[in-house]
Amino acid sequence: MNPFKEKPIKIFDSVRNWKELYDYSYNKDEVDPYTKTRIILMNGTEYEANWFSHQFSRNCNDNELRRELALSRYIEKQQQKRIATLKPINETVLETSISYEQLAVDLTAGLAKNEPDVNVKSALDFALLEDFDHLYRYADLLEMEHGILAENLVGKYTEIMPGRPTISHHRHPYDNIKSHIDSVSANPITKLNVAIITAAEQQTMNYYMNIAGFYTSDIGRKLYQEIGLVEEEHVTQYGSLLDPTMTWLENLLCHEYTECYLYYSCFEYETDPKIKRIWEQYFIQEVAHLHKAVELLRKYENKDWEEVIPGGDFPKLLKLEPNVDYVRDILTNTADNTSYRENYIKVSSSDKNSDFFKFQSKINKNISDVPSHTIIETYINKNGDDYRFETKPNPLKELQDRSKDNTSIGRE
Repeated sequence: MNPFKEKPIKIFDSVRNWKELYDYSYNKDEVDPYTKTRIILMNGTEYEANWFSHQFSRNCNDNELRRELALSRYIEKQQQKRIATLKPINETVLETSISYEQLAVDLTAGLAKNEPDVNVKSALDFALLEDFDHLYRYADLLEMEHGILAENLVGKYTEIMPGRPTISHHRHPYDNIKSHIDSVSANPITKLNVAIITAAEQQTMNYYMNIAGFYTSDIGRKLYQEIGLVEEEHVTQYGSLLDPTMTWLENLLCHEYTECYLYYSCFEYETDPKIKRIWEQYFIQEVAHLHKAVELLRKYENKDWEEVIPGGDFPKLLKLEPNVDYVRDILTNTADNTSYRENYIKVSSSDKNSDFFKFQSKINKNISDVPSHTIIETYINKNGDDYRFETKPNPLKELQDRSKDNTSIGRE
């Protein structure tokens, strides 16, 4: 599939009425877990597109160009609003959070498995273990407060057990900045992967940022607060991989191309017939936006789209699927890693006066105050063991004991 070769519709023809914007929500008891994660992914993708367009407009002094941005942006905001309401009313904040973390785990693992750039793959593998641990913490909270087993929400496609402990995720902001890719020489899948994961993690960060104050218990509000700050670290890390030398219009073209790629991928693998039609409809709309970006790039910068996206054919489509063995392998080999400037190193090899240890001693002054640790300790005190869904024991011996929470891996 090459979206540059598709015949575009008129952008204005995509405007939808209110009935069309709010006509269907999935059944939370019957839906496939990966339908839920695709919805979250595309919600985040549309948010990224919308926010990028706003920032472009605020840094542009040509009102004709800003009007073109405003039209496409409105259509994309309609898309985002419809996607957001595909989630049913009776799905709770915490149930949705489980799907957010399942997306984070299986999206990150899926991208990493096919990523040719060593630095980008390292970034994906590093944050993967952190989102994996977040899923475990939220799952214990869900069972403890609502008696709901997260394994049913994830369809038993994704394991639920400790990863690199969340207490170890808190790093000095300096250590979350990485080397950016070169958009000219980077593999097409690398450019897509960096754009996709940045948008997805940004959506998670925003969701936790906005929802924390609405949660119904102090222990839950604190957990959302803590993990939301880790997501800030992840967005900083992934965002720093993007090429900052690209122009606004080159970036616009890449945003629209990424949306086309994702909607086409979602359409190919969707199992819900009604939602599948939405992905098809939005792919057609995004083709129109892509062709408008081509037109604007040519008009304002005298550049052809192939100078930015050579060839234009989609690489291997994105399929969300189980990654149990891959996650276990990364957990076995990198759980005790931390981040140091542009690199990832064993925490045991870190200088004891490093920014990481200074930051840890400041933010985690008292371990008993750390929400992610408190959740597990509270659950264990109540039930004797933590809640997990494992296909077999945790690959790390240090994480196999279900009667205590490990706070040293990746930290000491």
